[in-house]
Amino acid sequence: MMQFLRSVCTDDQGQDIAEYAVMLAVILVLVIGTVRLIGGNANNAFSTVASSLGTQ
Repeated sequence: MMQFLRSVCTDDQGQDIAEYAVMLAVILVLVIGTVRLIGGNANNAFSTVASSLGTQ
């Protein structure tokens, strides 16, 4: 039984999947935050340009 517990604790095989999952979560948070930040500013910029073109 002790040999099994040691092998489970020292087995590095499952860490790769966990590391990829953490990296994916961090990337998704950064992308979503960037899109939300730029999305609002882009909407304001396009609205300003559209109103400027419509009045001339």
